[in-house]
Amino acid sequence: AQLADMVDLDGPLWLAEDRADGLRYDGATIHPPTAALWG
Repeated sequence: AQLADMVDLDGPLWLAEDRADGLRYDGATIHPPTAALWG
């Protein structure tokens, strides 16, 4: 995403149902998914 003009980091907030072990939100901070997400 370094060369992207825009990156949508909060897109998962709009999902009706999120994936287990996905992004974790802590206030305004977005933490990366755990290794369990990738298997």
